[in-house]
Amino acid sequence: MLPHEFFKMMADETRLRCLLLLSRSEPLCVQQLVEALDESQPKVSRHLAQMRTMGVLSTRREGQWVYYSVSKELSGWMTKVISNLGQSNCLKQEYQEDIKRLSSSSGTPCC
Repeated sequence: MLPHEFFKMMADETRLRCLLLLSRSEPLCVQQLVEALDESQPKVSRHLAQMRTMGVLSTRREGQWVYYSVSKELSGWMTKVISNLGQSNCLKQEYQEDIKRLSSSSGTPCC
């Protein structure tokens, strides 16, 4: 993936929020992301599918649940960008509610 494609993908806030959560606590199922982002399941699934198609996310199926994680096949520079975003304190503050909701729902099993 070329840099302009990667950053265009990252420009969408829902995809950015998903990546931030996945970079901090992967793997996550769709239901965990839906609860953390407080968004509809179709919207979250659509964005996850786009990132998977672009090769940014990988999936693992367990029964009816699909778990998403940041792909291990990404170029080094993309991995660094995503990792740095996940460690960013200013973004952590900006999306504090997502992190809180994920923490409170992490006891909720996906199966």
